[in-house]
Amino acid sequence: MNAPLPIHNSDSLSAANGAGTQEKPGLVLLIAAPRGFCAGVDRAIEIVERALEKYGKPVYVRHEIVHNRYVVDGLKAKGAIFVEELDEVPTDAPVVFSAHGVPKSVPAEAERRNMVYVDATCPLVSKVHRQAERQIEKGQHIVFVGHEGHPEVIGTMGQVDPDQMTLVETMEDVAKLDFADETPLSFLTQTTLSVDDTADIIAALKDRFPHIVGPKAEDICYATSNRQASVKEIAPGSDLVLVIGAPNSSNSVRLVEVAERCGTDAKLIQRADDIDPAWLEGVGTLGLTAGASAPEKLVREVVDKIAEWRTVEEHTLVAAEEKMVFKLPRQLTE
Repeated sequence: MNAPLPIHNSDSLSAANGAGTQEKPGLVLLIAAPRGFCAGVDRAIEIVERALEKYGKPVYVRHEIVHNRYVVDGLKAKGAIFVEELDEVPTDAPVVFSAHGVPKSVPAEAERRNMVYVDATCPLVSKVHRQAERQIEKGQHIVFVGHEGHPEVIGTMGQVDPDQMTLVETMEDVAKLDFADETPLSFLTQTTLSVDDTADIIAALKDRFPHIVGPKAEDICYATSNRQASVKEIAPGSDLVLVIGAPNSSNSVRLVEVAERCGTDAKLIQRADDIDPAWLEGVGTLGLTAGASAPEKLVREVVDKIAEWRTVEEHTLVAAEEKMVFKLPRQLTE
């Protein structure tokens, strides 16, 4: 980014500082922006809440709606029941599919059972699903860049026959590919990958298979790219970066990796209570961000916890502005 980044100073120190803060050592806190909830997560959570309002309790949700225990527990308290598979859902109960997307077999089974279901798949993930269908219609074999076992990968690979798509995770996987020269090839990617790592893998694919084709625009979603860019702004000036997110949240884990690639130690935490005060020893500047599934309330919780130990001088570094909003499914708005 060529233009200087705006830095927003907080008007006052965290309320937790209170009296007697003169005795606490000072700490500069660099908070990344954008951070936390993206449009797809906002939409998925609202879908569950709207479904509860429309259909009443309980509403079943297949898999975690988003990868955040705080969010999941909050929806459970409102009447959502989370299950792993569709066969755990009574036929007469409504079910919501998670933001990560599902294989085609899941809605097909729901329709076979005449179930009421709402698909909360992020529209940007759905776009990748449509791209997969189009590439298969053109007779191309798809090389899919993603993390094996991640729900989004399972959902995307479940859009086509298993023998029509090959998963790669690393540069080493690319080197092991053994397609005939005449094989029509295309590639797609998971939306929550490392921007830098994915660029390297795609470059390796194009080097090995010059005829391979891909989407006009990258599949990594705007929120993932923006949050990684914001970490690149705070990490070089920080002694430590804290990332709020779940261990099974791909985009959150990638933020830790981005900070470490900048040469800064980084730790993934789910809540403020995960912080070990010893981590702050010798730390004068602390970076803080949150994955796309982590609510802002958890960010403030962390700030307040740190303010119990240090006098906080809080700054927000803005790397991008986000105004994306996704429409809700029509069945919840009519």
